[in-house]
Amino acid sequence: MLPDGGGSDLRRGLEALQTFKSRVDALLDTFERSPGDPKKVGMHTLSLTSFCGTGQFAEATDLHSHYQTVHEQITSLSQTLKLQIEAMQIAVHGADIGYDKLEDDLRRRFHEIRTQVNEQIDEQDAKTQAGTQQKRTDQHQSKAGY
Repeated sequence: MLPDGGGSDLRRGLEALQTFKSRVDALLDTFERSPGDPKKVGMHTLSLTSFCGTGQFAEATDLHSHYQTVHEQITSLSQTLKLQIEAMQIAVHGADIGYDKLEDDLRRRFHEIRTQVNEQIDEQDAKTQAGTQQKRTDQHQSKAGY
């Protein structure tokens, strides 16, 4: 047994946790002020006419479709990252003061974030599966000569 009953280890652990919390808080603040903030990312879009003007140009339309897909994924990733940093901030605070002492609104927010992130993951998985199925259909049709 340690002479101080492990108290110095507990203090070091608490100091490390507080340092980590400060870093997470700073990271969230920096992220919210950066161009990676979900609101800022969502505002940067290009219209179809940016790719092909007013004429019909199949390749430009296809490129725009891919651009939109990537833009949606980046926006979703940015939002997920922000939510996960916020959840980490709450979790670190809860570990610091003890879960039983965590305010009800923070507990509720933590569970809201978890639900939102899970919904985003499920939505992205569904889109990925739909895209994979569409590619298979397209490949089958091209092999069959449609």
